[in-house]
Amino acid sequence: EVQLVESGGGLVQPGGSLRLSCAASGFTFDDYVIGWVRQAPGKEREGVSCISSNDYYTHYAGSVMGRFTVSRDKAKNTVYLQMNDLKPEDTAVYYCAAGTAEFTPYYYCANPEFVNYWGKGTLVTVSS
Repeated sequence: EVQLVESGGGLVQPGGSLRLSCAASGFTFDDYVIGWVRQAPGKEREGVSCISSNDYYTHYAGSVMGRFTVSRDKAKNTVYLQMNDLKPEDTAVYYCAAGTAEFTPYYYCANPEFVNYWGKGTLVTVSS
């Protein structure tokens, strides 16, 4: 059974930091692009950051560039999203997603409907 399990969400003040984790199982983790996609209430899904299967390439949405960092630990089948200098507009449910290496990280972030697997999401709330 394929599973993507997110953790690390919560309430944080503006300017604060959080690290999200995505633990993967049930598929060949090393062969997949992994991405973080968020959805805020009343807004469309937004591909936040995606990392290639070989970890050579990463993509970030302009709204998080310089503040968020994606990384992968293949020994643990886990992908992380380090989020710094959080802003109220970062408030959303953050989903972990996996797609085959057929497409690039940029493509999956721009077109998250093409991913193969989704986690259930973790809520991040940025508020004072």
